[in-house]
Amino acid sequence: MDSGSDGQVAIDWPPLPDYGVFERWPQNGTGFIHPADVAVATRCIPSRRVLRRERFDGTFYHYRYGRVQFRLRPAMWSRVKHEGLDVGDDIEVISLGMKQDPFVGRVFGMHFVRLEGCIFYRLKNAADEEVKRLYKRSDLRLLSDKTNLRPSDTLYPVPKCTGSRTTKTIPLD
Repeated sequence: MDSGSDGQVAIDWPPLPDYGVFERWPQNGTGFIHPADVAVATRCIPSRRVLRRERFDGTFYHYRYGRVQFRLRPAMWSRVKHEGLDVGDDIEVISLGMKQDPFVGRVFGMHFVRLEGCIFYRLKNAADEEVKRLYKRSDLRLLSDKTNLRPSDTLYPVPKCTGSRTTKTIPLD
């Protein structure tokens, strides 16, 4: 935080999206939860679920966990390093010799395990059945391209139509 010449404090907001967990309930009750989202948020936190913090509207952060969305005022949480997968992503389980069979499925849960220092993924198979085993990122391959291109900052000339037609001949040799 920097204090400006007018005495106001400038806050360095984190770049979004980012990921983290609320492993403990904040001290101030439910006052930090948007009133319309109390029922949803109290089912998601506290837990080891890895939440995606998507945007800040000036008062509330907007969180997502798969299809579940809710809003919270800024609160202490533990940031988690994103590993490139999100709830809802289609994945392939990588074959590891005789240790695990490969299959295609979908991520339906992300849980941070502090003792391991990484995210464990809950999967559903192609038949939409929950797989009992938990997987690490190294066991999985993302099946969809998540490339994000930055917006272009190049100004291109716009062609102008004058209404006149010209015909050019191109010699064929």
